[in-house]
Amino acid sequence: MMGLSFTVLQAQADNTFDNINAIPDSMTIDPEQNAKWREGEAIYPAKPKDAWELGVHFGHFFISGDVDMSIPGGYGLGLHLRKAIHYAFSVRADVFYGQAAGFDPQPWSHSSQGGGLVEPTFNDYNPLLGTSGQGEWFPKYKTRQVYGAVQGVLNIGNILFHDNRNKWNWYMTVGAGFANHKTKLDLLDADDNAYTNLRQAVDWSSAKFNTKSGRAEIKDALNDIYDGDYETEGFKKSGIFRLGDDINFHVVLTTSMGISRKISKRFNIGIEHQVMLQDNDYLDGVKFRTALDQTNNADIGHYTNIRLAINLGDLDKRTEPLYWLNPLNTTLNDIAELKRRPIFDLSDDDNDGVINKLDQELNTLKGYPVSTKGIALDSDGDGYPDGFDHEIYSPPGFEVDTVGVANVPIYTTPDDVTILIDDKIAPLVAKIDDCCNECKGDWFLPMIHFDTDKSDIKTEYYGRLKHVAEVMELCPNVCVTAVGHTDARNTNNYNTTLSYKRAIAAVDYIVSNYGIDSSRFITRYSGENALIDTNGKEDNFMNRRVEFRVCNDADVNMSEPITTPPVTIKSKYNYRSNKNSGY
Repeated sequence: MMGLSFTVLQAQADNTFDNINAIPDSMTIDPEQNAKWREGEAIYPAKPKDAWELGVHFGHFFISGDVDMSIPGGYGLGLHLRKAIHYAFSVRADVFYGQAAGFDPQPWSHSSQGGGLVEPTFNDYNPLLGTSGQGEWFPKYKTRQVYGAVQGVLNIGNILFHDNRNKWNWYMTVGAGFANHKTKLDLLDADDNAYTNLRQAVDWSSAKFNTKSGRAEIKDALNDIYDGDYETEGFKKSGIFRLGDDINFHVVLTTSMGISRKISKRFNIGIEHQVMLQDNDYLDGVKFRTALDQTNNADIGHYTNIRLAINLGDLDKRTEPLYWLNPLNTTLNDIAELKRRPIFDLSDDDNDGVINKLDQELNTLKGYPVSTKGIALDSDGDGYPDGFDHEIYSPPGFEVDTVGVANVPIYTTPDDVTILIDDKIAPLVAKIDDCCNECKGDWFLPMIHFDTDKSDIKTEYYGRLKHVAEVMELCPNVCVTAVGHTDARNTNNYNTTLSYKRAIAAVDYIVSNYGIDSSRFITRYSGENALIDTNGKEDNFMNRRVEFRVCNDADVNMSEPITTPPVTIKSKYNYRSNKNSGY
């Protein structure tokens, strides 16, 4: 009844708590460990097998440098492949392609005029070289940049205390890789000559430059003058890494912060802002404001992008990436399961060994033996419990007195009984004496049987062991051999040890209960090698036995079997103390 109630309670609990997201053993890297964990045999569950994430990204790319950026400054796009290492950290491989542009509404002068156009790229604006240039130019550029990087992603959006799985993920990344750029300048007109009289042509003034509308007016005027052809390649820093003579590349450090939203188990979308740091001040084509101001402030790339990602593989065999799972889920589920378990009351008010929840007689008198239901035993059914009955097994059919003793009529006198017994036992004693002296090898002694995998003496065989003891008392010179046996189940090594333990238990019982000297026994065992029932009938009952016989000349004590690991046989008697007979 109690088991049924608990089963119903458990079923109700399973309906109350959502277990549909439990990860099956087959979706973990070690199904055996996960199965042991579910059964409480392992401390930790196995790590889930999770999917890889493939994503595309696109967005706004611009460069923060010496030249004012255009808004929008450009675009970027790329791909990423991401794999979770554990719940909070994953690794992402990222490739990027982007274009950015800039246009400065204030004039930059050539170094010959004290300005920052110091590189050979700007020689057309050096009046000292007899060029058409008058020493001033309003920088206008376009830059193409690509990179490949490996990034570590730290996310904390799945450290949840209130949900099974998260839908939002906030994360940060740090990575490194290699970048290549190519900057082009609208430095010359359609005739490949330097632009002239730019300051006068746009009516540039400091007052106009200091207003948003003024700067827009300056750029509009310059766009009417510039031909829009970015014909001149920007200066490349010397001494950096190159592939061949033309392709340069820099080490790039990336860092970003983003947030993503799960749409389904397969798909998610996010927004991220990324900063690209590299030792390169030529992303916008120029470096110095003036010939004297040659501080090195590297240009920085910025990329605000949308990321669309899909989880790869069969999601019936793999989980979502670990950063979408709650690592506390198993712990919180276990705590909830413990909380909903019923409190098991072990109280036993009458101290009869049966707890109150199962006890059907809560006030059993102290010392009275009880059944498994806690009811005082009345073995002979005479109405007097065994703890009070002076004759626990009264013969049936007779009235009993006030202490449970049956009133059995006396049909013969004690002398009659003595004569009858003497008449019956005299031939037996003579036969026993004859056997003790002449036919000891032909004796028949009883055998006893055991439960499966047990060496404990069963109560129904106490009488048979008493019979062996009585015969040995009648024949004080008789030596008895006890041979232990098992059925054929389990290993031979195990069965040998079990048969040895059974033989010891049988002899131990006779020695301890009837005072027979242990030296009168020889102990032997055969494990599964002497089966009576070879067809496995009656659950191998006949094979699980100890046989007794009168010792013959070939009988000697067998040494304790050696097992792996060793099995310690405990007995209150030192049966191995006698070398020739007994244990």
